[in-house]
Amino acid sequence: MALETENLTLHRSTVAKGVEAVFNDNSKGRYYVANAGEQIIGCMLNTFEWSDWRNGTFVWFQSVWVEPAWRNQGVFKHMYDYVKDMVRESDELKGLRLYVFHSNQKAQNVYQALGMESESYRMFEWVKPSA
Repeated sequence: MALETENLTLHRSTVAKGVEAVFNDNSKGRYYVANAGEQIIGCMLNTFEWSDWRNGTFVWFQSVWVEPAWRNQGVFKHMYDYVKDMVRESDELKGLRLYVFHSNQKAQNVYQALGMESESYRMFEWVKPSA
């Protein structure tokens, strides 16, 4: 996914350890998969951000992936709607957020079609160089 969307090659062992950490500690996040029979056709990671302004938690969509053959068939919409319904039914959950690579127009179109809006803030980050 990182290679396709950002032309970024990740370290396989680092990613494997990161995925394992989520499975070992669900406070770090939750993975969801979409399947067609026995075949996994999509996946995503949800992480959580506390908002003191709203006294509640935002759910972040991360690592969203749909198999190319299944794109434009509502796979992500189904996963998105599932999480959105959880937020609607919860007093503690306040909303949904995601970030998208600036040049990934296809993904931006999908998110806008689902009713998400480009927010007022720009994300900045500093990432420690790999050793």
